[in-house]
Amino acid sequence: MVQISITIAIAVVIVLVVIFISFNIGKKSERNNYANKVGTAEKRSKEIVNDALKMAESIKTEKLLEAKESILKQKSDLERELTNRRREVKEIEERALKRDELSEKKSLNIDQKENALLMKEEDLKLREERVKNLYDERVRELERISTLSREAAKIELFSAVREEIKHDIAKYIKEEEAQAKEEVEKNSIDLMMQVIQRCCSDHVSEATVSVVELPNEEMKGRIIGREGRNIRALENLTGVEFVIDDTPDTVVLSSFDPIRREIARVALEKLILDGRIHPARIEEIVEKSKKEVDQSIKEYGEEAVLSLGIHGINPELVKYVGRLHYRFSYGQNALVHSMEVAQLSGIFAQELGLNVQLAKRAGLLHDIGKSIDHEKEGTHVTLGAELCRKYKEPLEVINSVESHHGDKEALYPIAFIVGASDAISAARPGARRETIENYTQRLIQLEEITNAYEGVEKSFAVQAGREVRIMVTPEKVSEDDMIIMARAIAKQIEEQMTYPGTIKVNVIRESRAIDFAK
Repeated sequence: MVQISITIAIAVVIVLVVIFISFNIGKKSERNNYANKVGTAEKRSKEIVNDALKMAESIKTEKLLEAKESILKQKSDLERELTNRRREVKEIEERALKRDELSEKKSLNIDQKENALLMKEEDLKLREERVKNLYDERVRELERISTLSREAAKIELFSAVREEIKHDIAKYIKEEEAQAKEEVEKNSIDLMMQVIQRCCSDHVSEATVSVVELPNEEMKGRIIGREGRNIRALENLTGVEFVIDDTPDTVVLSSFDPIRREIARVALEKLILDGRIHPARIEEIVEKSKKEVDQSIKEYGEEAVLSLGIHGINPELVKYVGRLHYRFSYGQNALVHSMEVAQLSGIFAQELGLNVQLAKRAGLLHDIGKSIDHEKEGTHVTLGAELCRKYKEPLEVINSVESHHGDKEALYPIAFIVGASDAISAARPGARRETIENYTQRLIQLEEITNAYEGVEKSFAVQAGREVRIMVTPEKVSEDDMIIMARAIAKQIEEQMTYPGTIKVNVIRESRAIDFAK
């Protein structure tokens, strides 16, 4: 309908245009020869109007046909779409009906299975009751025949079995220990000889408190300065306590931080040589000393890594390795100890067919946490593992750091090697020194563990705590019990005590035959 309206509007516009043109033509002709051409113009205008009307009618008819075709086409499309929708709805309904039928079948099957299970459960309960009744009848019959209660029979049976297998257990332990000792001795002699020959490092015991010698007593006053300003400047800039007492020509530097103590020592020696001691000069010299010590730390780390032939360690981690030069544990230099453990780990790895480079790397870094344990809270094991993770060290190295003191389980063969190498390096003669208090405490703890066992008459810790001799009462401890006791005591010592090397557990059972001559 819209198209028909447009067509009529176009026809009317054409008619108006034609009338306007005819009017203009008529007006012009009137000006020239109005009288002669009026009739001709009117005739011509009528023809034009007729032609326009015919054209408009033709256009109208054509547009009507097009509109009818479009309406028919749209109707056909709508009918086709409606047919498709009906077919889809029908298919959906059929699928829903099938699904409902399947659900009903499944629910029926489930109900049948539930009923069957309930019947089986009831049957099992009945059978259990019958079995229990039969068992109780048999037990009562056995008690009647044996004249023993159930508990008494159980105790008697366990006692008999315990006595029977005690001898077998002791025999098995003795045979296994003998076989293990034979194999270890056969395979370890050559290996230990190679370790001793290839890793023969010198041990130097250095003091943990630095002492600086003065050229004369007058220098003490210059170090203290007017109203103590020089010594206060030194202590504030270095963080180290300067102890100036009656000891002649000596200044003692005291600090828990070995790096700070080394900076203070270098700075003080430079000031003594320079002679100009005042706060401004002290600040300048301390700054230079810090740079020198940092450089020396870097050189110590690079030298250690180069001497071991280890590559690819982060340069920042190498600096932490160098810091170990100023760290001591029981008088043993931490860097020397770490290099020693790295050498031992490399030798063991080579003999066992493992990665030698990785073993050396783990050995060198196993105590890396000691380089910062005076600056941060936490054990050197925890701090060392954090440093290794920070600088992307391999998992084998991190596990070796975490497990070398038994804090975590060793997951890789190299971690076991590093733990063994650490124990060897720490326990070798002359490597470390202990305080009297620690030594005495270990002996007391050793005797307390051994005396707690039943049948122990007395015990003695001998050979500086390397051996414990246990005297047992023969009437209470048999020969088989003695072997089991030695094993149990050794296990308890391993779990509860910390000690270098090994401790020999020697259980002694004395048999005496006494008679009197009359």
